[in-house]
Amino acid sequence: MKKRPRDPDLAEAAPTDSVLTAYDEEHIITYLRLLDADAEGADWREVARLVLHIDPVAERDRAKTAFDTHLARAKWMTEHGYRHLLRGGASNPNL
Repeated sequence: MKKRPRDPDLAEAAPTDSVLTAYDEEHIITYLRLLDADAEGADWREVARLVLHIDPVAERDRAKTAFDTHLARAKWMTEHGYRHLLRGGASNPNL
């Protein structure tokens, strides 16, 4: 797997595809940070600000949507997406 940027540009909402996407691969670190914060019981507003770089006061709806969808995708990665990574990732035509 290629080295990924620490803070890649963030979409308004995470993908909902049933397969691994290039966006997922690019945001692995973001997903891991979200899972860590969730496991620690961190407040979503703090996570939105620190991990997603969205001000939850100025952009509450955007921050909440981004947080909810990216955390859901991170959890999907732990249940399903990792299998795609093991098979070669989003660029593998055999997925």
